[in-house]
Amino acid sequence: MLIAEPRGNQFKVVDSFSKSVQLGSGLEKTGRLSRGSIARTIQALRVCQQKLKRHKVRNMRLVATEACRRAVNGEQFLNRVARETGLKLEIIRPQEEAQLAVVSCAPLVSPKTDQLLVVDIGGGSTELVWIDLTAVPEQERIKSIMQLCTGFDRPCDDGPRARVVDWISVPLGVATLRDQFQDVEDDAARFALMSWFFEENLAEFAPYKEEQAREGFQIVGTSGTVTTVAASHLGLRRYDRNRVDGLRMTSNEIDTVIRSYLALGPEGRRRDPRIGLDRQALIMSGAAILQALLRCWPTDRLSVADRGLREGMLYAQMAADGVLRDEDE
Repeated sequence: MLIAEPRGNQFKVVDSFSKSVQLGSGLEKTGRLSRGSIARTIQALRVCQQKLKRHKVRNMRLVATEACRRAVNGEQFLNRVARETGLKLEIIRPQEEAQLAVVSCAPLVSPKTDQLLVVDIGGGSTELVWIDLTAVPEQERIKSIMQLCTGFDRPCDDGPRARVVDWISVPLGVATLRDQFQDVEDDAARFALMSWFFEENLAEFAPYKEEQAREGFQIVGTSGTVTTVAASHLGLRRYDRNRVDGLRMTSNEIDTVIRSYLALGPEGRRRDPRIGLDRQALIMSGAAILQALLRCWPTDRLSVADRGLREGMLYAQMAADGVLRDEDE
């Protein structure tokens, strides 16, 4: 959860809350949200409800994503949330989830970037959006990306617009991919299988099949996996968003961190303070997705974004309410 006030073309965070509840845990096998995951999520949402009440928030948007889209008891779960917390969540479509992730990452895009890949690794799905910026003047590129919050196909009335070449929502996130291979006992073999399986699921993504130029290409990754790998690379025993958000990591640096996770094994990862108890069960499935992505595209660098759906929603709300202003206004 993120509560903020508009400040020009940015916002000032008033309060926030984050908790890994693994809502999609077990969904692959049963098609249902489990009792345990529902209980954990409602407990976290009660904290959100208290914070919203304390700050007297009136303008808000509350959304659910892939786990609720796929679960046969998704609507039933949302009805229970409304009864027990008073919070009314809406299930958003994969395309809107991808749009919001792209918008949130816009400030991290280099003006020199011609081709952009934004990757949002979630719990139940992973969204990838390929954007062509070559027709947009360098000074207009960030603004052009933020305009995508209104849709990937809408024409732009005030000049060239960022063009979405292709996008995909792969129904595999850190929880659902982990569940697919839970019966594989060997840690290294499980990791390799997860990475290969995720890559297989990218076959229909159009840019995947084309040879892309390395120059002018940027990948921005947003997720708990990406920020955890970044924190591990920096050796942070206590997470520091200011050091992580916007960090650029080489593929070799990412590979070194992933290999260190494998060397630790499951028990070592549980004890590693850089990973944390909330993330340790999911870090290897997320790392498998990350490794597959870096194999597929012509770059040796990844921009780390400690931002995503929540920030994208705030930017979209501010734009819709007319309170998002350019710096020179």
